Amino acid sequence: MDPAAEGTTTISPQLAERAERSDLHTLGIEEEYLLVDAVEPRAVETVDEVIDQVPEEMRASVQHEYLRSQIEVASPPQLELSSLYDSMRVLRTTLADAAGRAGSRLVAVGVGPASGPNSRLVDNPRYHRMRERFGDLSPGQGSCGTHVHVSIPDDETGVQVLNHLRVWLPTLQAATANSPVFGGHETGYASWRSVMWERWPTVGPTPYLQSHEQYLTMIADLQASGAMLDEGMLYWYARLSASYPTVEIRMGDVMPTLDDAMLLAALARGLVATLVQEVRAGAVAPDVPHPLLMAAHWRAAKDGLEGTGIDLATREPRPAWRLLRQLVDYVRPELERHGDAELVTVLIDRLRTRGTGAARQRALLAKGTPVAGVVDWLARTTRGEM
Repeated sequence: MDPAAEGTTTISPQLAERAERSDLHTLGIEEEYLLVDAVEPRAVETVDEVIDQVPEEMRASVQHEYLRSQIEVASPPQLELSSLYDSMRVLRTTLADAAGRAGSRLVAVGVGPASGPNSRLVDNPRYHRMRERFGDLSPGQGSCGTHVHVSIPDDETGVQVLNHLRVWLPTLQAATANSPVFGGHETGYASWRSVMWERWPTVGPTPYLQSHEQYLTMIADLQASGAMLDEGMLYWYARLSASYPTVEIRMGDVMPTLDDAMLLAALARGLVATLVQEVRAGAVAPDVPHPLLMAAHWRAAKDGLEGTGIDLATREPRPAWRLLRQLVDYVRPELERHGDAELVTVLIDRLRTRGTGAARQRALLAKGTPVAGVVDWLARTTRGEM
């Protein structure tokens, strides 16, 4: 939530030149995690102790989030998906080890599954201003998401890419669903984080924009209205990064495994790369009505991949898995051009076999596993032990 955190990882000139020379897109990923007690399933306010345990050479990739029971990592930008995987594996393992030394566990989950007291704010002047203006819009123990950054050639192209992205993001949201349990109870939603997150005034689908100038005007108008303090509070499901030459896709829950996260990253890059080509060819993005987009995102939050989504091209219900397959087929040429197609095929098959994080949590509950057992599973999965 803090825009200052975006300055912690930047693309090297060598990587930028390599990407430009090959006309490929770099990508990076940010993940937010919950910190829970070493034994009990409740969240704990140990973020400062955990950061103190992180090796100095990795501190630039780790930062506070909004609440003291949360922590965030940001990968360096990468060109190869395998390099991104390696980077995030090291970050997850390092942070899990640091959490253990601080008497807690690292958990990749959208919201706190177990009941417990609300966590306090991190002592950050910006966060205190947010609380003063907007009140208690983040009750509970933390709301944890995934953000994927994909490079773009320029801001004007980026705005047009945002227009084209709107119809695809509900499907990606369904694939990331990982928060069916909140406060010790099954919520009936695959992504309860999405429901809680929508209480902030700027959360929602990106509006259809004519130009980068209109994008900047919209930001200024929203700040003037009081709906956000600064550009960092532009919580649209996709936006232009304020610090990097990237499109940032940010509607998803943090996911339990790196396989899940890498699939999202690869599909996000394939989608942005495909849409850049569409923009260059002069294709006009479909101007889907906002209420229908909201309905599609609601279905994604409600059902995840295991239910029904909305095909925004035909405006008809479709199995969510079919919509994901359509997306993969649509971006396959760019997956192949970036060298990601083979791994995406493997990761899609694994997701189909295992289910989303929400589906796997629900399967545990259906077997009679208590919420504490679900949190144990999440902690082990976050470390890569499952």
